[in-house]
Amino acid sequence: MNLIEELIIRILNVFWSYSQINDFLHDPRAVALIVGALIALSSAILGSFLLLRGLSLTTDAISHTVLLGIIVAFLVMVGLLGMEADLSSPLLIMGAAGAGVLTVVLTEVIERSGLVKEDAALGLAFPFLFAVAILLISRFAENVHLDQDSVMVGEIGVAWANTNSYCFGNCDPITITPDDPRAKMQRECVNCATEGISPRNPNAVFAEICVNCGTYTAGQIVAQASQGNPLVSPEDSPQLVFMPKSFGVMSALALLTLGFVTLFYKELKLATFDAGLAKALGFRPSVLHYVLMVLVSLVAVGAFDAVGSILVVAFFIIPPATAYLLTNRLWVMLALSPVVGMMSVLTGYEFAKGNFLGIIDMNTLMSGLNETFGMSLNPNWDSSISACIVLMMFFFLVMAWLFSPKFGVLALVIQRRIQARNFAEQVVLGHIYHHQHTDAEQTELCADTLHEHFKWSKRKMMWCIARLRAFQFVTVQAGQVGLTERGLHRMEKFQQDVLGATSAP
Repeated sequence: MNLIEELIIRILNVFWSYSQINDFLHDPRAVALIVGALIALSSAILGSFLLLRGLSLTTDAISHTVLLGIIVAFLVMVGLLGMEADLSSPLLIMGAAGAGVLTVVLTEVIERSGLVKEDAALGLAFPFLFAVAILLISRFAENVHLDQDSVMVGEIGVAWANTNSYCFGNCDPITITPDDPRAKMQRECVNCATEGISPRNPNAVFAEICVNCGTYTAGQIVAQASQGNPLVSPEDSPQLVFMPKSFGVMSALALLTLGFVTLFYKELKLATFDAGLAKALGFRPSVLHYVLMVLVSLVAVGAFDAVGSILVVAFFIIPPATAYLLTNRLWVMLALSPVVGMMSVLTGYEFAKGNFLGIIDMNTLMSGLNETFGMSLNPNWDSSISACIVLMMFFFLVMAWLFSPKFGVLALVIQRRIQARNFAEQVVLGHIYHHQHTDAEQTELCADTLHEHFKWSKRKMMWCIARLRAFQFVTVQAGQVGLTERGLHRMEKFQQDVLGATSAP
């Protein structure tokens, strides 16, 4: 992980100085957007396969049961291996991934018993494992700051504050003594406090005191400079960068996810849609399934510290569901779902500050509601960033559900209206075709009474005839409706299509 973080810093250093990199990485908004984008990329891609396999809620189960893997790995690390209690150890992440796989295996074992369905099996597995985790914590790690809140709660807005430090030059500590030119000396009363006298008292004794003497590490030197108290000249300042931990972790997981999906795209696609065929062709769909679950566990655990489990579950489920409403092509879905997640991060962060899509100012809205309805709402819209990101995800999901070109509610309503209109037109053409040039033509094809034969309203029939006339399928002469050459050709083709369909084997 350290190598990845150092590589990121060196790449940034090509364009920015170390101080500019620090300024960027200490910007809460910039770090939140980048970390959120990396989480969206990893979780949405994996979540797309989970959605297509009907395993979306497995993410919710894993978000609870990883605590068991973390506490077991912690107890093994401290109790059996005698290692120090390091809550950032990679062993904890490995334990969390193992707990995720254990959740899936236990769910499958319960389901294969045939006594309960898959959703019930999942509901039995993860409360049991989560309860075991809480029991282990309460009995063996009650004095350690390791509880369910450490993985259930997270705030993306403060992801910038949890950092690792990397020094690339001038890293040696410095020592400032009273005779050092950098020493800041000032007079101080040495007996005022002990004797309870004022510095203006004639008996007050003063001495020269060095207020900044001492030994300073590279981090302390940079911190002093950021507070306006530079201890060294700018050219001698340590080349120290504070890298948010979630930045490096999620970068590594994003690369791992992209690499896995890219290398095994065909196998994942086949195993997702037809596991039986994949097995018959010599693939190992069960192995791919467990590798996928390991990645899901790793991404979930990696994102917990930055955004919390609730937002992680939302990242895995809502963006893929939104993309699924927009397309039925897998590769398009894999491309769209991270975009939806990233858009949700950007708009959700702004929404938390009171800016809804650049359209509505929530502070003004709250004040307006108070004035209009006499309400006592807090006019300062200062909300949870994670909650606002989830709300924006749901907003985009609703928009896709309503306005998707293929599968949206609006498109479905329009499609049904078009189908109903085409059906009505075809029925009218068929009626005219079968009664034209017959003895009943005068009564059956009378324009004024044609609607009575269909038990339609006269207005509906008028609109239908008007459309057919506009397309030159019918004519109305002397109050009688008749087919044109074009209308006759359409009916003959329709009959041929119907006969061909009924005679097909």
